[in-house]
Amino acid sequence: MKNLSRLITIILMFVAWSGCQPQTDRLPNIVIIFADDMGYGDLSSQGAAGFKTPNLDLMANEGMRFTHFYSVQAVCSASRAALLTGCYPNRIGVRGALFPHSKVGLNPDELTIAEMLKPLGFATGIFGKWHLGHLKEFLPLQHGFDEYVGIPYSNDMWPVDYDGNQVDTVHRKTRFPQLPLIEGNEKVRELRTLEDQAEITTLYTERAVRFIRKNAEQPFFLYVPYTMPHVPLAVSSKFKGKSEQGLYGDVIMEIDWSVGEILKTIKEEGLDENTLVIFTSDNGPWLNFGNHAGTTGGLREGKGTSWEGGQREPTVMRWPGTIPAGEICNKIAATIDIMPTLAAITGGQLPDHKIDGVNILSLLEGDPEANPRDHLYYYYRGNSLEAVRKDKWKLVFPHPYRTYENQLPGNDGHPGPQPEAQFDSLALFDLIRDPGERYNVIELYPDVVDELQALAEVARSDLGDDLQGRDGSNVRPVGRIQ
Repeated sequence: MKNLSRLITIILMFVAWSGCQPQTDRLPNIVIIFADDMGYGDLSSQGAAGFKTPNLDLMANEGMRFTHFYSVQAVCSASRAALLTGCYPNRIGVRGALFPHSKVGLNPDELTIAEMLKPLGFATGIFGKWHLGHLKEFLPLQHGFDEYVGIPYSNDMWPVDYDGNQVDTVHRKTRFPQLPLIEGNEKVRELRTLEDQAEITTLYTERAVRFIRKNAEQPFFLYVPYTMPHVPLAVSSKFKGKSEQGLYGDVIMEIDWSVGEILKTIKEEGLDENTLVIFTSDNGPWLNFGNHAGTTGGLREGKGTSWEGGQREPTVMRWPGTIPAGEICNKIAATIDIMPTLAAITGGQLPDHKIDGVNILSLLEGDPEANPRDHLYYYYRGNSLEAVRKDKWKLVFPHPYRTYENQLPGNDGHPGPQPEAQFDSLALFDLIRDPGERYNVIELYPDVVDELQALAEVARSDLGDDLQGRDGSNVRPVGRIQ
């Protein structure tokens, strides 16, 4: 009888305690932090040397680190279009990197993550580099975002030479305007010096923190595409000279600090267990910049290539109570998978037109049997299918590419050469045994080659392939000013 009475008392106390707790039945918050040109090996948890990334390491310890996560094209605009729409960028006409004279941008008919979440009551904000069209018609506020502060394209698209001085003679950069900082739809200042650029990582972080605090009572989607560590590198006085590695290490330390500030704010607002935070990068390091570039951790080549060093990215996701702590995911996943995964989490409505992402929520929940994405296409140079992967196998087709190998890199902000090369053979690589893509085993596995060739044909019929002069049957136009 005494035990029964004690049990009833405990139940009543629990019910009373539960009634005092904050409600957690609202939709989860989404935060995507997107670095620029950060290498696969640039986290201390993945072997970085000369600097530490304690906040990203803690995020990995409390969440999930991916070892085979991809940006689907290794270049700025294409990678961002893919992230926000769930599509291979060649499907929606976004190719390469847009420049300040470009008259195109993300088509208004494409649905972005922000536009998917807004009807559900999400506040939406972006603080950082946009690079999907600098004209007003293409800026973030026209694609579902409530707030925007940032630069509209890459930070090297300005009339400043590698030495940090304004260009005043005949030079390819004289065609660029001063680098604009935009708030909403309007330019609020110009960034003319490296000292100006040194302010923007902290600026983005402060605005992200303000956005979280302002919208703590409603679900929010926060997108923070940092300008750094894209060259030219610039860092605030808080971190200048702090790393053993030099300026690149200083810049990564400031990005890591920024991640920590965002995580700390989420925790202080009581939103920790109701917020999914994703950290990844748009493409691999620009290796010809030498000590101003990151590391691929031994993967082949870097930015601007479809080799692993160009597209496999450092990726960490954290969502306490949903993502198991300390998990490492070795399954294939990609930026195009984020949108359909968020749709599954929030109940958001995906577009009627075709997208390419798959729902990877089962991976986030730690299901060891889950394998939602078993293949991936590597497109580059507009619409050229350069490789296809299925499970651990990657089939690489003959194609031209830039190369950093056997080239002396530049130093202290100046680039070295990145000449054109030609990959002439058909090659098969086992990415588990050979992540550096050095050993062509095509003669050993003819059945695997046949299977991957068949997958490639599916892609060519659907998306096309410039290398074979093929047009796709299901592609859509880029947005264009008439």
